[in-house]
Amino acid sequence: MIDIYLLFQVAGIGIIIAMLHTILKQMGKEDMAHWVTLIGFIIVLVIVVDYLSRLFTQIRSVFMFQMLM
Repeated sequence: MIDIYLLFQVAGIGIIIAMLHTILKQMGKEDMAHWVTLIGFIIVLVIVVDYLSRLFTQIRSVFMFQMLM
């Protein structure tokens, strides 16, 4: 089952980044708004890659356990 915490974490980061992007764009600081969006994307990417790494480790341990039997 997918971890609900991960979904809320990614959604929360997305909402915060979208709000910051809108505020900065309204202030006329579009360059900063793009940087904030890029940094938010990188943070979410790191979180997702970490969870995928854990998933593949668990899958590998399941198949290694079956090979030993």
